[in-house]
Amino acid sequence: MESSSVSPQCSQKYFQMELEALRSIYEGDESFRELSPVSFQYRIGENGDPKAFLIEISWTETYPQTPPIISMNAFFNNTISSAVKQSILAKLQEAVEIHLGTAMTYTLFEYAKDNKEQFMENHHPINSTIPISSIISVETPNTAPSSKKKDKKEQLSKAQKRKLADKTDHKGQLPRGWNWVDVVKHLSKTGSKDDE
Repeated sequence: MESSSVSPQCSQKYFQMELEALRSIYEGDESFRELSPVSFQYRIGENGDPKAFLIEISWTETYPQTPPIISMNAFFNNTISSAVKQSILAKLQEAVEIHLGTAMTYTLFEYAKDNKEQFMENHHPINSTIPISSIISVETPNTAPSSKKKDKKEQLSKAQKRKLADKTDHKGQLPRGWNWVDVVKHLSKTGSKDDE
């Protein structure tokens, strides 16, 4: 039988066997994540490591006879340049070609772990996020007052502002029924007609 003419039942058997193997191998591994029974993510590197990256592998209907879909589009990888991502994907595709026809998800994740330093040697983090120091300085009360604050005549204390914010919605409006009487509380305090 040719390897290219695999029946759907045979593919399902491959899927199930590899899925069970991945679950048992990576049980308790915080770097591994099963997104669905045919899609998996693995974080290469420790949390906080500037050279850590995330690989996502999704099986096609004809996997393992055809290559899986390998992606690095996860938000986790947003500090990695597209050139470095393309380089990593190209090296993983080379490994796919070698292992075509066999269960290869574990092999690809391990290959990436073993070659992490080589994969990330040209990595220079792209700073696409706002530094924490600028966020903190924006939120401190010592910043220059805005024109809206100058127009406002009434000065509220922090406690009054918090209380007002808790009562209002995002538009500054009081919610519907904010001044309605709680009937149960009212009756428990005043009593009912039957009590007379």
